[in-house]
Amino acid sequence: MEFQGRAGDLEVLAQQFRSVETGSGITQGRAVILTGRRRVGKSRLVQEFCDRSKVPYVVFQATRGRNPVAERTDFAAALAQAPLPGAELVTNLPAQDWNQALRALALAVPDDSPSIAVIDEVPWLVEQDKEFEGALQTVWDRHLSSKPVLLLLVGSDRSVMQALQTYGRPFFGRATKMTVQPLNLADVQAMTELDAAGAVDAQLITGGFPEIVQSWRPGMDRTAFLRTSVGNPLSPLLVAGELSLLGEFPQTSQSRAVLEAVGSGERTFSAIAARVGGAGALPSGTLSPLLAALQAKRVLAADLPVSAKPDNRNKRYRIADPYLRFWLAFLSRAIPLIERGRGDLALERIEESWTTWRGRAVEPLIRESLLRLMPNDEWPETEAIGGWWNRQNNPEIDLIGADRDPATKQVHFVGSIKWLEARPFGRHEYEALARDMLAVPGAEPETPLVAVSRCGVTDGLPLAAHWGPEDLVRAWQPR
Repeated sequence: MEFQGRAGDLEVLAQQFRSVETGSGITQGRAVILTGRRRVGKSRLVQEFCDRSKVPYVVFQATRGRNPVAERTDFAAALAQAPLPGAELVTNLPAQDWNQALRALALAVPDDSPSIAVIDEVPWLVEQDKEFEGALQTVWDRHLSSKPVLLLLVGSDRSVMQALQTYGRPFFGRATKMTVQPLNLADVQAMTELDAAGAVDAQLITGGFPEIVQSWRPGMDRTAFLRTSVGNPLSPLLVAGELSLLGEFPQTSQSRAVLEAVGSGERTFSAIAARVGGAGALPSGTLSPLLAALQAKRVLAADLPVSAKPDNRNKRYRIADPYLRFWLAFLSRAIPLIERGRGDLALERIEESWTTWRGRAVEPLIRESLLRLMPNDEWPETEAIGGWWNRQNNPEIDLIGADRDPATKQVHFVGSIKWLEARPFGRHEYEALARDMLAVPGAEPETPLVAVSRCGVTDGLPLAAHWGPEDLVRAWQPR
């Protein structure tokens, strides 16, 4: 299948490779630790980059739980079969440990021309053999770093990949880090060939996961895509969520229960504790580390109200990944229906709640998109965009533009989001915003008011600015 999108990621890798070609780095060789969530397309991105580079390369992918001896044997075989100038030199060389195996890599890559070496699923190698990290550091320092080679270390387990760069670990300070994110809104629009509003819907449903976006036939509207997907128990839209969760969170784990609670709409610590605890609320000492671990994995996000008066105890939790948010809200419980051929019921339930669910789900995407448009000429000091709420959620403000978050020195603008199919942001919404903004600490009567609407705004409203779907897509397009 034709590779689409990822122009920014390919350029980042190309910049690293150019430093190898020109020898402009501290060392001739460059090492990059490349991470990102499972199924986000890391391996496909790296393969595409290698193919486009037109230089010799080798790609080795580890196997989880494999015998370390067999793994090293396969590594040596991959080197011998790779189109590297020194491949013949390492044929039949022993690989009794990772020091020998990686020295064979150093022997296979050329001394006088650039090449690329990829080791995929590095966390599994770390699990198999505690000597791997030390061997990697030794061979890099003594052999690989002096050669024109770009070494890409790829893995999905962020805790392990981050640990590789931790002070005191063998490979500390020797690699730069790159995180591969899902496809962005502009990429999703290009691949689905939808208008801007339709592309936003597609982003919220697919989360930008390549295999799901690729299953969206160009020009297909949201309802048609969902009908097709829920009519097939093996569709990427259904399968990817369960595979992603099972890879990190077994169904019986408390972490999975926390995710399901947040995915069902619970946002506060107490509400999550009550939902997960069942008969009694889950103790704070149990829930707090679970929430912290999920945030460290970037699966869960915690938002604080942005204002001149910090409120660090008033957190609101959400699923960080839009696709997983959609899957937990609608598909997790619908799978039994779909498996017995009642995808029509699953679709009906999605449609019943779609407008309400989308109204909240789109808020993080809008804030992130607007932040990419800032600072601009009108708000040259705006570096943070969030929301504001009090303990009673009354009022709740969708947009706060400020110099920083969550405790700001100055509120630059206050805004509202109205994301409905056929109703613009009107006089009623403006008056409610003008009234509620006075509750925000740091906002003044003269603070500018802004709006984001799917269907535009009513003429004559004294808004300082307003944005629509096209502006959100533009925020993600290359500059």
